[in-house]
Amino acid sequence: MAVLKVIEIMASSPKSWEDAATTAVKNAGKTVKGIRSVYVKDMSAVVKNNKITEYRVNVKISFEVLN
Repeated sequence: MAVLKVIEIMASSPKSWEDAATTAVKNAGKTVKGIRSVYVKDMSAVVKNNKITEYRVNVKISFEVLN
């Protein structure tokens, strides 16, 4: 049996929502080991001059807690 913990992270990217999610996992991986999954909870974007300038995601990251 595995014990999992879930953290919520917000991340952004000038490229895409997928890149923002990748950035969230990459940054979480710097301090969290054993990441199992990522769930994209919310997506939003910043618009300037009728163009999307920043993609934002709010994700939940699940990771295994060692006993």
